[in-house]
Amino acid sequence: MHFAFVSGHPALDLVATVESRRDRPRDLLATPADLEQWVMACDELPDRVTADSPALTRTHQLREAVHQLALDRMQGRSYEPAGLDVLNNAAAGPLPALHLSDAGIRRTGDLASALTHIARGAITLLADPDTCLKECGRPSCTRLYLDRSRGTRRTWCGMQACGNRVKAAAYRARKHATP
Repeated sequence: MHFAFVSGHPALDLVATVESRRDRPRDLLATPADLEQWVMACDELPDRVTADSPALTRTHQLREAVHQLALDRMQGRSYEPAGLDVLNNAAAGPLPALHLSDAGIRRTGDLASALTHIARGAITLLADPDTCLKECGRPSCTRLYLDRSRGTRRTWCGMQACGNRVKAAAYRARKHATP
């Protein structure tokens, strides 16, 4: 399975493991093996973890809590208490261990430590008033992303998929409109 890490933050990339939330939701973390692969593919998380069904359920709960809390923040609403409980409980766990070598930083730990890292990152992200969270401008994409662009004018979650599709559709529309 291929995972896209274009949201700018691991917590938002976790949220993005449900594609097309409005239309036809597709869960990219349908099995414990999918979760293991996603954690291994994420640079900021331990390189190897094992997952079982209860761990997958906890991950889904954290993912949906982060999604709801991010939407609450983006829409200027008070945070949903149940989501805060899930996030804060996940953040209270152990962190991955860091190891420095000439190759850089390597993280080790179990899935619980990976979820703690994600939860703590989400808390920091959501608490920062200068953080600009957005939803992708492509109608069928529901990915949330961190806009760090100059002037916060970024429109799409990523150029590779959504930006190119929107630009190609606009080009085709202009070609058909021109006599």
